[in-house]
Amino acid sequence: MRFLPVFSTLLSLGLHLPAANAFVLPPGEKFNLEGRADASDKLVFCHFMIGIVADRTSSADFDSDMQRAKSLGIDAFALNIGVDSYTDQQLGYAYESAANNGMKVFISFDFNWYSASSGASAVGAKIAQYASQSAQLYIGSAVFASSFAGDGVDVATIRSTAGVDVFWAPNFHPGQGDFTQVQGALNWMAWPNNGNNKAPDASGNISVIAGDESYVSVLGGKPLIAPASGWFSTHFGPEVSYSKNWVFPGDLLWYNRWVEILSEKPQYIEIITWNDYGESHYIGPLSSPHNDDGNSKWVNDMPHNGWLDMAKPFIAAWKAGASAPTITSDQIIYWYRIAPSSLDCDATDTTMQAANNASGNYFEGKPNGWQTLEDAVFIVPMLTSAGTIIVNSGGNEYIYNAPAGASAFQVPMGIGSQYFELQRNGASVMSATSLKQILNECPCGIYNFNAYVGTVPEGTRDVLAAAGLTSFANGLKVSCAATPSLATTPPATTAATATSTIGGGTSGPTSTSSASGTTTTTTTAGSTTTTATTTTKGTTTTTSTSTSSAASSTSTLGPVDCSGVVTWTDDTSFDGGSIVQYNGIEYKAQWINYDEEPDQGVNIYYVWQPVGYCE
Repeated sequence: MRFLPVFSTLLSLGLHLPAANAFVLPPGEKFNLEGRADASDKLVFCHFMIGIVADRTSSADFDSDMQRAKSLGIDAFALNIGVDSYTDQQLGYAYESAANNGMKVFISFDFNWYSASSGASAVGAKIAQYASQSAQLYIGSAVFASSFAGDGVDVATIRSTAGVDVFWAPNFHPGQGDFTQVQGALNWMAWPNNGNNKAPDASGNISVIAGDESYVSVLGGKPLIAPASGWFSTHFGPEVSYSKNWVFPGDLLWYNRWVEILSEKPQYIEIITWNDYGESHYIGPLSSPHNDDGNSKWVNDMPHNGWLDMAKPFIAAWKAGASAPTITSDQIIYWYRIAPSSLDCDATDTTMQAANNASGNYFEGKPNGWQTLEDAVFIVPMLTSAGTIIVNSGGNEYIYNAPAGASAFQVPMGIGSQYFELQRNGASVMSATSLKQILNECPCGIYNFNAYVGTVPEGTRDVLAAAGLTSFANGLKVSCAATPSLATTPPATTAATATSTIGGGTSGPTSTSSASGTTTTTTTAGSTTTTATTTTKGTTTTTSTSTSSAASSTSTLGPVDCSGVVTWTDDTSFDGGSIVQYNGIEYKAQWINYDEEPDQGVNIYYVWQPVGYCE
């Protein structure tokens, strides 16, 4: 199958662009009578890779994708295309399915395949070819079109060849593209990075919002398409011609970014991506029909559907202009990598040989940037009312007093089974043991830095179809069956040997929740001291957790070495995970933080966590 190589500049992120989507309302209520969006409409797009669906045989093969996306509040798929022989057939199917399912689509031209210097006429001709399709996204009277990369393309030629009004919102880069020729622009960099298409390092640490700000500064009031993505991990070895092997920091990025979007309030959002399995930032189902470009080695048995569930109330809140999501039913979303980063898989990994590295994206062994990921389990409780979350990671039990609404926390990764439970007033409300264990072994012999995402209550089992496993064995050095192996029943829960209390009640935006038709406004995170008696698998544990506005008490902190730790200053944006020192105490940012003094602890959106006293 076709692989879209990674663009070697700031945005060489392997190729895919999320597509823009809009306000999800009943049919006919979002777009005007002509089925077109107004210039002021807020739209959510999701990037969809046509390059890995070459074998779809009818529009019906797109129906489940369209229906699932629409139900989440996604307004349009951005259809990433190259110049392959199957492109028009698959575009035709996608446009037909979108029309049948009340969705919109638009073309995102991938300039790994289109030429910025000579491809303008081809881009314009393709826009003209699909402009009259009923599912084509229009902004007013203009056909919406976008790109991956493309700086320097002749926009005037695109417009003249298209012969129609074009709302051109490409992935140009500040300092490279001509932003006077666009109606909007996409920031593709949905992950913290070093400014050179790799994970943050000593050379630089650029947050996603800093990237957004660089676009806003050159757009002159034109709309930004702000990116949202949960993960990035790719691990192609010399078994393919497009070898690449690196990660960007994910961890709690998916949650933190949506909290950030509610504050940032961009007009357009693009989710990266629906089905780019090769770079592990898919949010669509594994079962969505697609070919295997070799990604199945790290995608098999690794669903991401829980990220869809988490995004839905955030999308609704953003469209409504709210500062927090409304939660209508209890759910726990969790994710983690399935092996610790300390594991040595060099003897059997597929990337331990030299490969074509013209892109500069190939590294042998552990993926470049692996040190930026924490060995942790990440949990997002989405609750109609406050409750106690219990997590058992490999026998280490953690108790978290969660507020109503959406909040997030993490616990250290433990080897073994992963158990999650919600309790209220000492009684279990719901619980589940994940189908996927964390093991101290190399999965199929490789370094797999993809994320496993699960939910409580459990969702429908999601597995790859046969076509998604055809290249599974290519390059493997150990015997591993090319078949879905995710259990249908969970493993036994590891007996708890230690219990700890994790903060408690530190949330994102103040949340509104509702259940059984009743709406309740939650207290702002960090406002109370909660005492809860919890019963866990036959063991009763009483915990008292302070969630005062200081984030947590510093009276029990130990000494830490603060040499080399940056001192907090105002007018500075700090990403989640940032370490600073302030007034003799070292703090860690739990979420992205704007001008909030660490000793003030929790504000409406973000929180600093004390680490220790500076020696």
